[in-house]
Amino acid sequence: MSLFDITFIGVGAMIGAGVFALTGFAAGIAGPALTIAFIINGFVALFTAVSYAELGAAFPEAGGGYLWVKEALRDPNGFYAGWMSWFAHAVACSLYAVTFGTFFTVLAVYAIPGLSNHFVLFGVLSQHWAEKIVAVLVVIAFAYINYRGAEETGKAGVVVTGLKLLILGVFIVFGVRATLTAPQWAGKFLSSPMFAPNGVFGIIGAMGFTYIAFEGYEIIVQSGEEVVDPGTNIPKAVFYSLAIVIPIYVLVAFVSIGGITVNQHIIDLAGVAGTPADWTTWQILGELGELGIIRAAGQFVPYGVPLLLFAGLAATVSALNATVYSSSRVSFAMGRDRVLPPVFDNVHPEKRTPHIAIAISAVIIVVMAIALPIESVAAAADIMFILLFVQVNWTLIRMRKTHPDLPRTYEVPYMPWPPLIGIVLQFLLTPFLVYELGLQAIGIGTSNEGLIALVTTIVWMGLGLVVYYGYSQAKEEEQLEEETPTVVVEQEPADREYQIVVPVANPETAEQLMHTAIDMARENDGEILALSVVTVPQQTPLDEGREFVDDERELLVQTMEIAEDADVPVSGTIKIGHQVSTAILNTIEQHDSDAVILGWRGRSRRRDFVLGSNVDDVVTGAKCDVLVERIDETVQDIERILVPTAGGPHAKLAAEVAQAISHTTHAHVDVAHVVEPDGSEADHADAEELVDTLVSTLADDVTVGTRVLEGNVVDEIVDASGEYDVTVIGSSREGLLQQLVFGAVPEAVGERAKGTVIMVKRHGTFRSWLSRWFTWK
Repeated sequence: MSLFDITFIGVGAMIGAGVFALTGFAAGIAGPALTIAFIINGFVALFTAVSYAELGAAFPEAGGGYLWVKEALRDPNGFYAGWMSWFAHAVACSLYAVTFGTFFTVLAVYAIPGLSNHFVLFGVLSQHWAEKIVAVLVVIAFAYINYRGAEETGKAGVVVTGLKLLILGVFIVFGVRATLTAPQWAGKFLSSPMFAPNGVFGIIGAMGFTYIAFEGYEIIVQSGEEVVDPGTNIPKAVFYSLAIVIPIYVLVAFVSIGGITVNQHIIDLAGVAGTPADWTTWQILGELGELGIIRAAGQFVPYGVPLLLFAGLAATVSALNATVYSSSRVSFAMGRDRVLPPVFDNVHPEKRTPHIAIAISAVIIVVMAIALPIESVAAAADIMFILLFVQVNWTLIRMRKTHPDLPRTYEVPYMPWPPLIGIVLQFLLTPFLVYELGLQAIGIGTSNEGLIALVTTIVWMGLGLVVYYGYSQAKEEEQLEEETPTVVVEQEPADREYQIVVPVANPETAEQLMHTAIDMARENDGEILALSVVTVPQQTPLDEGREFVDDERELLVQTMEIAEDADVPVSGTIKIGHQVSTAILNTIEQHDSDAVILGWRGRSRRRDFVLGSNVDDVVTGAKCDVLVERIDETVQDIERILVPTAGGPHAKLAAEVAQAISHTTHAHVDVAHVVEPDGSEADHADAEELVDTLVSTLADDVTVGTRVLEGNVVDEIVDASGEYDVTVIGSSREGLLQQLVFGAVPEAVGERAKGTVIMVKRHGTFRSWLSRWFTWK
């Protein structure tokens, strides 16, 4: 799908219940201040929309917020993000379906002679149940459209959304004229009895009630896997859709309140008692509910009732289309991750769509549409979306820390303030939403829709607990082993406190990697885990890879013999996976390894990877120390080691690696720092203090010297490396700000330096994690 397609999917999802079904209810809560409520809601939504724009561009996959939360936060947060997102979209879809059924039956009353409101067909089918039947049929229809595939989905959304926007434009034009030509029109906003008759509580209550109207960007990111150039188009679609719908919301609220005239006819339509003097325009809109702007259009737009009913049908149809699409995609993603039963992961062999997930989501939508009142449906969906948006904003903050090297084509500015503000604003909306809609729960008020919404939310969340602890948690624990099954363990691990993993694939580099691993294992009284990975395509079942195991066994055995000859505990494992990096990361997590050492052949040919796809993924994803070694086969004996330093934990790890190698080879170690050209005496003094600090961490039996170089950092280190056999360099802080895995300086040194180069990256300790979390730099 193109940018145009997904923008219209987002617009179609927003301009549905927000304008047609909820404007009347919200006017009854906020009064004329509904216009302000919509503006502030757009402002609130923007702080979450930016999070969706950045994460949706970085992770263009079906599942949206569920996948991001699962990646960044501890379970059951990830499960609940998907669980809430699935239900929120399904409930929202049922809201649109119920609204469609209401509009359709009212249009039938308007168009069919002899048919009146509160009709009973054939003596048994009341208008209420006719609305429910129509709602069920339209859900089935759009489930079928989604089953047919994404291309049809995009086309359907463009057509109905375009038609809806056209009719709303007509409504706004006639409404503005009716408002501005009415005598003393300003009094409808300022003197009835005031602009905000229910005060701040009324404004925020209306905001909470209509917040579902701004969740279209969640649906946009659900289509990530089927979008052309998602890194560019998803952020654009998020902001374009908001820019389109917010002015429309404000204008519709303005003309609905200002253009309508309270007369006896509209009082009778609202089903309330009294005279026109007893009612204000916003009160009548509140009593009319989902038919509020329909009845308003009947007063100031030629053929306004059928025209707005038709637009309302188009609006709810486009929203139905979008939410059936998104709810099924979330459950599909959860099935693919095995937190829901694997039936959700089934893809139709011909249509290539998740037909089972679509069908199950459609069933949930139908049940909600039949069982709940429209206000309860809206409230339940609002609560779910607010909770989900809080998780997504928190995830953005966490991922800036845990995933600094993501390919972010769009970045939220002024981090972490936008998502933090978004979290605070979401929490402010939640209690007022409950306040306005849950009065019956505390014995105040005359309706029980709020109580139904709260009970529905609690029941679904409780059911989620049962599913997670009864099924999903166990499946997640099994998944790591199933994704990269252990085929052969040549020798059991020695259960030492320290373990270093050595993935081996190339006989030419395996020996040198093992020598470095041996030095590290001896230094830390640890053991080595040699790992070989058999890969198969995504389309091929993992078990099919067993026939290739024997090809890897010989190299693994040879590698293990190197450690055995050095009298270092070693074990070996062959695993099967779809990706080498995933197998390595899962092995590290399963064994709780302390370090991993990878071989590197040199600069990657692909621009989207710095060192190479597997190396990049392991460096950024491993929950342990990482060593990446570019081996110079001409180096036979290690006599001199260079450790460039700029301070920090990565430099300390580099010194530890140099010390481990020196203890085996008795090599001389030089710690060096580079100052700017023409550096002052103070610069040199600071440099000497820096290298002396790092030298003080080395053991007394290591022969060590210090050097202060002057000039360009990379050039000076590269030139100096010619005097050494090995250069060990730690990651730099600039890796956090660029699409790099170690930082510009270490990677440039790794590419250009003479001799063998080892780039290292320290995994964060609890203290350093806490420091980074509370200290924004």
